[in-house]
Amino acid sequence: MSYQQPLGHEQRLQQQQQYYIPPTGPPSTEQYYHPQQSRFTTSQGNSQPSQPVYQQHPSNSGLFSGGSYQITHRDANAVLTLTLHHGTTVRSAPGAMIHMSGDIQLTGKVKFSMKKLFAGGQMSESHYAGPGSVALGPTFFGDIIALHIDGRQDWIIGKDTFLACTVDVSRESKSQGLSQALFSGEDLFVYRVMGQGIIWLTSFGAVDRLDLLTGEQHVVDNGHLVAWSCDYKVEKAGGSSSTSIKTGEGLVCRFTGPGSIFIQTRNLEEFTAFVQSITQV
Repeated sequence: MSYQQPLGHEQRLQQQQQYYIPPTGPPSTEQYYHPQQSRFTTSQGNSQPSQPVYQQHPSNSGLFSGGSYQITHRDANAVLTLTLHHGTTVRSAPGAMIHMSGDIQLTGKVKFSMKKLFAGGQMSESHYAGPGSVALGPTFFGDIIALHIDGRQDWIIGKDTFLACTVDVSRESKSQGLSQALFSGEDLFVYRVMGQGIIWLTSFGAVDRLDLLTGEQHVVDNGHLVAWSCDYKVEKAGGSSSTSIKTGEGLVCRFTGPGSIFIQTRNLEEFTAFVQSITQV
């Protein structure tokens, strides 16, 4: 029996490149990765305006400039593993690292401003430089999604959803206006994502993606939002204050297509309130 030497980082990436197909098509087109078949398939948006397209589990793995990624243990205990070439750098939320290769260079960068202080935004980031691999995990039980940023679509993400990104992706705090901020569950600021590359986002619970056609509307509870590329406005659930009180839903976001919405299946504020209620008994 002949002995096969284990593949190095560069060889593994070259092997993956043989069956990788870059995402193509309009923003409503989703690429699904099948590990057993080593290929991608494409799913097109639904043509019926009254039936938004629900898509689960976008690609579990893929490539980016200077490395590759893989998402495992999805839905509840998701882990993001990044394999980096020599000199490739990615950024993550502080404290996200689970383990990493001994050759990875880890540094921290603090970004301080009064705006971020009052917004409650991320004050620092961890930087990982290859070669090697690093495994990242979110704080809460949930999933991880890879969002490809190419400048063709404007994306907004929730304040607490950022996990990691490639070096050419940046976030800019975006004020929602005081009337929205008081009720939206996203504090005073959300983030607009810019640049070119991939940003990995975390959720509380599993993630559904809704693709809306032009003019199509959909209402989402603010506590379930992860990321969106649609126009939106905040309004009372049911259209009036009395209805909102009866339904217990408060205010919601009404989205108008075209665009996409990533929705988490659990609400962190509701969960926090539940834990507080049973611990006070």
